[in-house]
Amino acid sequence: MKLSTSDPQGPTLTADANRLADFVLFTQRSCILNLSTKLNKGNVSFPQFFLLAYLSSEEYLTMSDIAKKMGHSTAAATGLVDRLEKLGYVERVHAAEDRRKIMVRITQKGVELVSKMRKEIATDLAGILSEMDEDQAEAVEHTKRALKSREIA
Repeated sequence: MKLSTSDPQGPTLTADANRLADFVLFTQRSCILNLSTKLNKGNVSFPQFFLLAYLSSEEYLTMSDIAKKMGHSTAAATGLVDRLEKLGYVERVHAAEDRRKIMVRITQKGVELVSKMRKEIATDLAGILSEMDEDQAEAVEHTKRALKSREIA
């Protein structure tokens, strides 16, 4: 699948975008179904796992940060954190400069869960990518670079 750049609003770009959307939906469905089975064993929901994934790449997040990243209210973010804290995946700590400010950070148990799930997803994606021809793989790589440059990925 070679992406056309001759007419950014033309039918070729739209067709390319539609094929890419199909790819994203297919890979997401494939990975999410497997992920769902694994997460359900640990009583972790998708929103909770996505929060853990955010936390795994940050030293800590405030409740406001969490609410913003998750697209939830602060109250809903607090509920997500409460559940993850009870499961031992996150912990709350007070900020050194202002003890009223609560910081949430991932625990080693949470890091291990995210790492395990990333490996599962990578294995699923490796299977999908191994069946691609060179043009398809090139299109995926091009899209990945484009998304990173826009800070979407």
